[in-house]
Amino acid sequence: MMEEAFDVVVVGSCMTDLVSQTPRLPKAGETIHGHKFFIGFGGKGANQCIQAARLGVKTTMICKVGKDFFGDAYIQNFKDNNVSTDFVWQTSDAATGAASITVNDAGENAIVIVAGANMLLGGDELQKALPAIRKAKVLVCQLEINPQTSLQALQMARDNKVKTVFNPAPAIPDLDYNFYKVSDVFCCNESEAELLTGFSVNNVEGAHRASQE
Repeated sequence: MMEEAFDVVVVGSCMTDLVSQTPRLPKAGETIHGHKFFIGFGGKGANQCIQAARLGVKTTMICKVGKDFFGDAYIQNFKDNNVSTDFVWQTSDAATGAASITVNDAGENAIVIVAGANMLLGGDELQKALPAIRKAKVLVCQLEINPQTSLQALQMARDNKVKTVFNPAPAIPDLDYNFYKVSDVFCCNESEAELLTGFSVNNVEGAHRASQE
């Protein structure tokens, strides 16, 4: 099983979204009634992996969740979407990553993210997943886990001539320059490009100038 070949390997985050819909956002210290609550499966890495699987691509996810209800639910969600869970680890040292999201009727939101177990994914897990990385067609990473873990995964893929896709989100200033060296596809939006380059990106010309940086 460890030698199975995958089209897409994603190294990234799993976040449980706890969403409350309310007439308005509460003030500090205020308790208000909401009119709807639901739990969703989020995380940039997991979302990318599941969407690839839904397109018929053979995928596996390299990630870490908590040894808790949300972690168990996330593993089942991967299985329900035909994503391999060979490299999904559970830990008792942190809870599954979660995002508490409040959305008002105008669509404005307030979000608190706790990365939790996502930040405990590291080099040991990557080494265990190396057979899958080595045989992949594409490896995808983001920045909702420890940036050095993403960088190491990209380097491992590059060393094995695997195409790399890097989404620098959420963007951080002073991104390690090595990310640019090991990314075949560097996929960012306007705000991320502005933060990374210092150039305003509000039209095609601005995007082109930022890309040259």
